[in-house]
Order: sequence, then structure tokens, then C-alpha cells
Amino acid sequence: MSVTTDTIPVRLARWDGVQRPFALLESSTPRTPGPGELLVRIDLATICGSDLHTVEGRRPSPVPSLLGHEQVGTVVGVGAGGVRCVDGLPAEEGMRVVWSVAASCGVCERCTGDLPNKCLDLRKYGHEPWSPDAPLNGGFATHCVVLPGTAVVAVPTEVPDAVAGPASCATATVAAALDAAGPLAGRRVLITGAGMLGLTAVAMAATAGARVTAVDPDRQRRTQALRFGASTALDSAEEAGPADIALDFSGHPAAVQRCLDSLAVGGRAVLVGSVSPGPAVALDPERLVRGLHTVTGVHNYRPKHLDAAVRFLAAHHRDFPFAELVAAPHPLDRIADAVEAARTGAAPRQALAPNPR
Repeated sequence: MSVTTDTIPVRLARWDGVQRPFALLESSTPRTPGPGELLVRIDLATICGSDLHTVEGRRPSPVPSLLGHEQVGTVVGVGAGGVRCVDGLPAEEGMRVVWSVAASCGVCERCTGDLPNKCLDLRKYGHEPWSPDAPLNGGFATHCVVLPGTAVVAVPTEVPDAVAGPASCATATVAAALDAAGPLAGRRVLITGAGMLGLTAVAMAATAGARVTAVDPDRQRRTQALRFGASTALDSAEEAGPADIALDFSGHPAAVQRCLDSLAVGGRAVLVGSVSPGPAVALDPERLVRGLHTVTGVHNYRPKHLDAAVRFLAAHHRDFPFAELVAAPHPLDRIADAVEAARTGAAPRQALAPNPR
């Protein structure tokens, strides 16, 4: 394929459906993106649990599509009108950035009602239909076109790619969950599920002054939770005592039930992991009323949460072994190996390095 001086070559790993191999495609994209857009070279992309669920057929997704929504990259093109980061800083070529999982319209009733994460015209990276006219709408590619309405945050150079990559999903979602939980200092916090999100929540809650109990059936994850700041790490069968705040990142009905049942008077439960249909859990309305309990859900996040995520990682990535949670990256043409490794659970995140260095 010939490439003019006004375009640059790109490569991508298109998902063509369950039990079908990824299609490795070569294409080109304008060197200067459209108005209000960024063109970002992807330095590292990580495989989120929702990507794996899509590949395995457990999550509905358009076919074909370009998966991937956790990544860090470098700006190589800025569209007319420019783009500003969440903190107001103009995005510039050469800037290292992460961006939100979705683009919001900014004008619908949800966006104007401070729910841009539930925009009526939401477009989610890695979850949209793929077409040759807009091929770069996910993370499993050498480049991504970042659309208007996307939250963009600059990443300090000292934060490693393996630490920054998950910020746009895992870390920002945890920041949203802890924002929903309220003040943490001195509180008894129960966290069920010690995967990528749970471990991140342990670190963020402990740093905020909480006394954290992590619960997970996997021994290795419990050990990791202690390294990330948990005071106690328990098996699912062990009792944890009452909690002022309970957060579930597993989505397992028994874990959700445990969070609800653990709440002390005035306690708050924040549910994050229940993103797929499952059996109902019991909610005793009398206990909720007499206990002054609050139960809330978190899905996606607001721009401020991505900014908070990057700030936390910049300040504390040396305090906790975040880099160990991401395996050494595979090249893009070995995406099948990366997905298979993600299935085995060898590390909370497998990674791709689409642009060899």
C-alpha cells in the first residue's frame, strides 16, 4: 500500500469474532487528525478483563471490532482547534498521555447532569464497530484516534508504561469507586476481589488512611494484597468483622452478599464488579433502614477520576509493586499468545507493545 506524505502507516489487530483468529491489518491514517482529535502512537496496551470476556464470548461486542481500552501513548498529531487535557494543559505533539475509556457528547441531559460516563451518545474505545473509514478506535493497534469529548491526562515521564497503561480503566474506575465511598481516613474498609482493581483499591484506600481487609479465594492474590497495603487478607470462608465501607470488585454474588452483610451502622457498599447478568442477592430492607446503609454502583468514571488516577500513580508507584501486575509485553503480531496468557491468569494484566522500540 502506498502512503503519501500526508498519511502515516498503521497496523492493527482486528477481532473478527469468537473462536476466530485476530486479523493483522496494515493501513494508513492522516498525519493530522480531524478537528478536536488527537492521533496517539500507542506505546503499551494492556488486556482488560472485559477484553478477555469479549474474546471468549461472555460479553456482547460488535463484530468486527478493535478491542483494547487500557493504554498509554505519545501524541503525534493534534487536530484543528486543539485539545486540552483535564487539567487545562494543551495537548501537544510529544506529550505522553492516557485517555478515558469513552468519549461523551457534552450536551445531552446526562452530560449536563454530571453523568458524562453515561452519555446518551457514548462511544467506547474498544467496544465500537470497526470500519475501514474509522479503523483506529481501540488500543490493540499502533495508533489510536482520540475523539472529541474524551478525557485526556498527561503522564509524567517517570511513571513506567506498565504502571500508566491500566490507568484509563482499572485505576480510574477505582478512583471513582473510592470517591463514591466517601472519606476513608480511619475507616474499616472491606475489599472483595484482589485482582487488578482490587489491589489498586487496597493501595489507594490504605494510602488514604483506611484500615483495609482484602478478601480473595486465591492465596497469591491475598499475599499481593498485603504488599499493596492491606492490614489483613482473608480467604472467602474467613470472617472479617463489620465494615464502614465495603467495595466489591469481583462481581461474584457471594462477594456482593458479603459486602452488604458486613456493613456497620452508617456503612456504605460500593459495587463495581457486577457488570454481567447474574443471580440476584438478598437485600434486607429493614436492616438497610435501621443501619442507615447506602448501596451504590460505579460504572465507567468521570474525567476527574482519570486525573486522580494518574496523580496517585505518579505519587505512589514506587510505594507499591504496580509494575509487577503487568507481564512483559508481547508484540502486536503475537496477540493470540497474550490473550492465551491472560486466560491463564499468570498476571493480572498481559500487555502488547504495538510499536517496537
